[in-house]
Amino acid sequence: MKLKVENITAEVEGKEIIKNINLEVNQGEVVALMGPNGSGKTTLSNVLMGNKNYELKKGKIILDDKDITNLTTDKRAKEGLFLSFQHPPEISGVTISSFIRSAVNSRRENKLSVIDFKKILKENMDFLGIDESFAKRYLNEGFSGGEKKKMEILQLLMLKPKIAILDEADSGTDIDALKIIAKGINKARENGTGILIITHYQRILNYVHTDKVNVLINGEIKKTGGKELVDQLEKEGYKLI
Repeated sequence: MKLKVENITAEVEGKEIIKNINLEVNQGEVVALMGPNGSGKTTLSNVLMGNKNYELKKGKIILDDKDITNLTTDKRAKEGLFLSFQHPPEISGVTISSFIRSAVNSRRENKLSVIDFKKILKENMDFLGIDESFAKRYLNEGFSGGEKKKMEILQLLMLKPKIAILDEADSGTDIDALKIIAKGINKARENGTGILIITHYQRILNYVHTDKVNVLINGEIKKTGGKELVDQLEKEGYKLI
């Protein structure tokens, strides 16, 4: 299983934001995309997921050897692509349990029974240190930044997508929440999910095994390397590039 991005250029409201992006994320691999604010990281995540507010001018998006460039967002999700939002929305009237169960069953031929679903949900909530009472709460309503991010990681573990794009998964979190989020990412990696972590801080990468690092500056990937690149950026900042 692999996500392959080939020579992507995209615009927002007529302005070119990302240019000639090429990258790959393989099964069970963690790839980091780092860059300062305004470099185009969130634009790339939205383009990969098929957000209609972002216009793809050229390039291809290949998932598991299938061209998904022209698929709608929901069809990309059914193919196994997952996006964790930088700012997860609040959905009043929809409980976490019902939301996740609907998402899980939409990707399965054999639907999970209520009993089986609740068992798996509890196991993953326990793993992430999330109190059982959250299952009955409305999605993200009144949640702290850290709680919202944990819910995104809970969905990641429940859905087991082929490829996950995590947009600023560490933003708005304290160190305790950060470690739990990293724990969930590492578990998803062990489960075989390929993960693209989008961030402008290096701190989450201190807790996640990272295979490759790409640095995005002004909409272009300017440098690629391994974990040593993260250490260099921590010391010298993006002026290194």
